[in-house]
Amino acid sequence: MDLSHGSRHNGTARSFNGCWTCRLRRKKCDERHPVCETCAGLHIDCYYAQEKPEWMDGGARQEEMAERFKRKIKEHRHRGEIVESLSVEHMPSIDPTNAAWTVLPHLDAPTDDVLRITTDIRRDEPCPEVPAVQRHNGTTCSITSKDPLVLGRSEIILLMFCLEHVLPFLFPFYNPSPLHGGRAWILEMMIGSPVFRQATLCQSTYFFSLAQETSNPDDVFESVLKQTGDAFEVLGQSLQVIQGSSITEHIHGAVRIMTSIMQVQRFEVSISSFKNCQSHLNAALTLFEQLLNSAGEAENACPSSKFHAVMSLLGPSSWRLPNQCIQGPRSEQAAFRFSVTLLMLDDIIASTVLQEQPRLYEYHSSLLDGIECLINFEAVVGCQNWVLLNISEVSVLDARKHQCSRSGTLDVMELVHRATYIKASLEAHLTKIEMEPAFLPKRTNSILDVLGADSQQSTVPADQTSLVTRVWAHAALLYLSVVVSGWQPANNDVRYHVARILKLLSQISPPALLRTMAWPFSIAGCLAESAQETHFRELVGVLEPSVVFGTLRKALEIMERVWQNRNAPAAGRDLAACFKGEGDLVLLV
Repeated sequence: MDLSHGSRHNGTARSFNGCWTCRLRRKKCDERHPVCETCAGLHIDCYYAQEKPEWMDGGARQEEMAERFKRKIKEHRHRGEIVESLSVEHMPSIDPTNAAWTVLPHLDAPTDDVLRITTDIRRDEPCPEVPAVQRHNGTTCSITSKDPLVLGRSEIILLMFCLEHVLPFLFPFYNPSPLHGGRAWILEMMIGSPVFRQATLCQSTYFFSLAQETSNPDDVFESVLKQTGDAFEVLGQSLQVIQGSSITEHIHGAVRIMTSIMQVQRFEVSISSFKNCQSHLNAALTLFEQLLNSAGEAENACPSSKFHAVMSLLGPSSWRLPNQCIQGPRSEQAAFRFSVTLLMLDDIIASTVLQEQPRLYEYHSSLLDGIECLINFEAVVGCQNWVLLNISEVSVLDARKHQCSRSGTLDVMELVHRATYIKASLEAHLTKIEMEPAFLPKRTNSILDVLGADSQQSTVPADQTSLVTRVWAHAALLYLSVVVSGWQPANNDVRYHVARILKLLSQISPPALLRTMAWPFSIAGCLAESAQETHFRELVGVLEPSVVFGTLRKALEIMERVWQNRNAPAAGRDLAACFKGEGDLVLLV
């Protein structure tokens, strides 16, 4: 697949629309933006601008710049970073060090500062991340070597910016114990997975440009959005490669692909891009089901057994302390658990919009229920499992209601009976959690306390997951009410739950946590009374910059449209209709 952003010329004549670097060096330029392949292959700065650079003066400054490029190329050649026998036209489509896939913001640092990392990640499986490509010696790509990864200073800064700022913003509740590796698996994935790294650099670039208050955020937005689209196309090709053989032959790479898909999806929805939600979701769901069904377990084995089988195939641990007594999970194991958590949440929320049974519904009781759940929503998104399990049951009820209504076989008594059971479960759990005292982390005076790195330390106050769970629970009861009784905003129970949600949201700290509750926020807002509209607008209005709160902005748009039609007939109106009016699948996650 051609990932170029500009035109590609096959002739031998030099282009007069190429970058200024190639013009200076009198070399052919393929005009790829933002970095042409020639400059990327040589690891030198690629200058694109409408105006001629000041150093292109035809005199001393131009000669000095030409000598500077020569020195850099010579230095990179000595470091072994340039393969002489491999021309630009024959390079693989995805190169782990190819800067042409990212738009890096201007950083006040030398561009030739590099970090060489020799990865010691296990590389005993074929490379499934990109379609098989031919190296210059004619052999098929595999990642059995330990070639050093060269990261420029810009890439290092962006990767660390992502770890320290972007990921905590997107996943504020995700704070795994440092004794089990913490978030180290993310850094390991960045180093070991080219696609994951490039997807990370795309989103980090955008957030970094906002932090720098760049003068052209719209240009950065469009460029990064285009690159994330390209990334997903490559991931799609990778899926086709995996489907051509047993997925167990590519299990580590398959997990990296699924993780990358979920990463791209979360970034896109955060910046109000929902057009790829359905394709992202379908690809990740298919990959997950293939992983579980190909794990070597019997076909009729329970999902939990298959899940454990996948985790076993991904092991053993990729790191161990020197004394050999403590080890942490392999990066792909942590990535698999994290990605499946996000995937199951997305599947449940999508079912409420599509009025279909969640595709992973058969896995819920085995993976989400019980004393020791294999998937813990609270640890990743701040909401306890029982709420989302009940939301899933409501979506199944809604799907069956519409199916039976179309076929003329709807049994209202059965509908009410099933709804009563769900309501009782939600109210019982909600009463219990509201009676529990606020959770405070235990202080053990351990070395982790001294270092400020205990498993409870987070930018999120300790009692916020209880609050978040209650918000979701009240929204689930609103959702159930609409499914069973129709659109009745004036109903006393509906008014009570909307008021409770508004009160709980006013206690959220920090306010940015609201972005993790976009779905319950939208449910309550759509059913709000006219006097409450201002409160909902204010909750979103204080969040800046607004461009990174895409799900909340979309939720407010949906609510505003519902409010405008407040006096229209309510017959046939439901929550799914509010979301379906947007055209694309809108995932408020």
